[in-house]
Amino acid sequence: MTAAQRLWSWFDAVVLDLGKQMRWSFLPPLMVYFAYGASGITSVVGTFFIKDYLDVSAAFVASLAFWAGLPWALKMPMGHLVDLLWRWKWVLVFLGAGLIAASFTIMFGLATRVPWMEQVMPVTAWFVLATLLSPSGYVIQDAVADALSVEAVPRVDARGNALDEDTLRAQHTTMQTLGRVALISALTAVAALNITLFSGIEDLPTTEQGAIYGRVYLMGLAIPVISISGVLLSMIQQRRHIARLMAHGMTRDAAEAQFAPEGGAVTPNWAYFIGGGAFVAVSLAVGLSQVQFSQEIIFAGSMAIVLYLMRQLIAALPPDKARALIGTAVIVFAFRATPLPGAGATWFTIDDLDFDQQFLAVLSLITSLLTLAGMIVLRPLMAHRTIVYIVVLLTLAAGVLALPNIGLYYGIHEWTAPRTGGIVDARFIALVDAAVESPLGQIAMIPMLAWIARNAPSNLKATFFAVMASFTNLALSASSLGTKYLNQVFTVTREVRAEDGTITIPADYSELGHLLITVAVITVVVPLLAVWIVQRSRFRSSD
Repeated sequence: MTAAQRLWSWFDAVVLDLGKQMRWSFLPPLMVYFAYGASGITSVVGTFFIKDYLDVSAAFVASLAFWAGLPWALKMPMGHLVDLLWRWKWVLVFLGAGLIAASFTIMFGLATRVPWMEQVMPVTAWFVLATLLSPSGYVIQDAVADALSVEAVPRVDARGNALDEDTLRAQHTTMQTLGRVALISALTAVAALNITLFSGIEDLPTTEQGAIYGRVYLMGLAIPVISISGVLLSMIQQRRHIARLMAHGMTRDAAEAQFAPEGGAVTPNWAYFIGGGAFVAVSLAVGLSQVQFSQEIIFAGSMAIVLYLMRQLIAALPPDKARALIGTAVIVFAFRATPLPGAGATWFTIDDLDFDQQFLAVLSLITSLLTLAGMIVLRPLMAHRTIVYIVVLLTLAAGVLALPNIGLYYGIHEWTAPRTGGIVDARFIALVDAAVESPLGQIAMIPMLAWIARNAPSNLKATFFAVMASFTNLALSASSLGTKYLNQVFTVTREVRAEDGTITIPADYSELGHLLITVAVITVVVPLLAVWIVQRSRFRSSD
């Protein structure tokens, strides 16, 4: 076989095969995921709206971000509600779409200075309302999308014959991969769209800038339309599939049962609703009291509640699968909980390496595009390798990919640039590093999501997704805490000047190198240690 034939064979098996495994039944949840990713269209305009239109402090904005994050704490009870209302879950998508549309409509009115709005409430009050409505809508739709992603993988073929386990595993992996692809594709598309929409806006008068802001929010109204269209498409697909099964001799009741969770109706478990309420109550009480160590208290309280709810879920699994789920969750948590260098590393690239806004924006766009490519290329690996294998591989890769950033701090580009005619300079190294590193974070979650979709009880799929998502998201909170602690140990400061040009805080990157090295060591050691401990215990994961 020639090199060209081998390349084509690889392209066919990796890239084209993803298209071959794509089913029309996958499209509805992908449309909901895409709608969520497209919400990034207002990220830039929202930042400038606060700056240009609102007289609020940075502390107020930070506080509002805290409140805006609270609706995601409700994903646990929302997931259980989806299981309870399985046949009527489309109603929740309409509710979420209404909340999102209301948020964009309010912001359009504020951006275009609709006169009557200020007579009803202050502009800041309207903005707070819009900010809280939007995430409430997205969390409702996200919980339904998780349920749709499970329902989208059929258990039988067109003739009603049961699919084998290997086929189901491959299709669940493909579905979850495509879900992440849809999300990141939307983020990439709106990032490119924002570059076009805001080209030259800084030279326009304020009134014309407001008109552009309003146009962006009007465009945002397409987002709830996309998610609603996905649900309507799902309903049409179900009816057509039921008709095909009946044409092959299956009774209507048996055909409709293919879209109903196995195990019958779900009995309400009030622990999920009580736990979700306690989750919000803890966050509210601590967040409003502004006590010392508030982040740690919220993290500990949230972890206790989520672990309690996970215990409720695990009771519904066979003992071997329950132990495997615990081990898998611990390994994924350890991988995602490793700390990051923090903002100091970015400050260094701006001040010392002359990375400007445009280059950082291009770097972000390239990262999104290559994340998509990485997930597609590595999909066969995720479909045929165990979660433990993937985490170990990604951990070692993350350790290697930390070296370029360390090298940039210690001036490796000053050695490579003269020897390559200026090609391998700091920006080239940063681009290559981002290109290789970008898919890692998303890839780690796909096998976990596929495992849940394949092994969780059929009538509790949405609940499992919601609680496990909360658990893995807590790993990101742990990562943030670790990042904060390391930045307290290794102090990094950027230069700050007063209005008269006097330097009030001098730049100090002397400890950044130690910070980068410490983060790299923790990134490798913690996940590998978690794998070693779990795989030597009764919670060993082999899936």
